[in-house]
Amino acid sequence: MQSKKFSFIESLTNVLIGYLVALASQLLIFPFFGIHIPLQDNLLIGFWFTVISIVRSYVLRRWFTKRTEQDD
Repeated sequence: MQSKKFSFIESLTNVLIGYLVALASQLLIFPFFGIHIPLQDNLLIGFWFTVISIVRSYVLRRWFTKRTEQDD
């Protein structure tokens, strides 16, 4: 069984890597669509989406872990 702490660390790592990939994608793709956002704004927007993603990922992980425990 995965501990709550490890669930959080796994979720955090996953989301942070996703954030870096998304940020790089934004910087490369947005200009093709005429979207020009300053880097500072990209970082701030990405920060808030990252916080939301961490909470979402953690809650889902705990929910699936709990469901697995109930099936045993």
